[in-house]
Amino acid sequence: MFIKYLPAVSAALLLVSATVASADMYKDYTPDTGIWSETVVEVDPNHVDDYLVGLKASQVPALEIMKKHGLIDNYIFMIKDGYNAGAPNVIIATHYVNAAAMEPDQARDQAIEKEIYAVFSKEKGEAAVAGYEKYRKFVEINNWRTITFTK
Repeated sequence: MFIKYLPAVSAALLLVSATVASADMYKDYTPDTGIWSETVVEVDPNHVDDYLVGLKASQVPALEIMKKHGLIDNYIFMIKDGYNAGAPNVIIATHYVNAAAMEPDQARDQAIEKEIYAVFSKEKGEAAVAGYEKYRKFVEINNWRTITFTK
């Protein structure tokens, strides 16, 4: 008979133990302003350099325009040292100044898009992506918020 209730009892004990040891937001830590948007990519190891050169030509100008408009304040590109088959090896991370900067705004977004296309045309972008598809695979796209621990 007790076995029948074991999952419920276990869940209740887990809940009680989690609440006893839980941290309090704004007391133990504070969420920082802004959101890191992270794109994790697996790129054929023989084409990582090609991919990075393409990102420099296509993404960096777009990110700089977004920065100029105050939507983002930082971006980074990371590559993994070493290789594991089937694992991501490139990360593109963009820091939005706040969550509102990620919300759609038709006038703003179309103005920024027009500026980006003036630097790197839509046709060039489509050609670049067509080339990337031969050797890259998106693994995941995530949004992260950093936190600061209180002292």
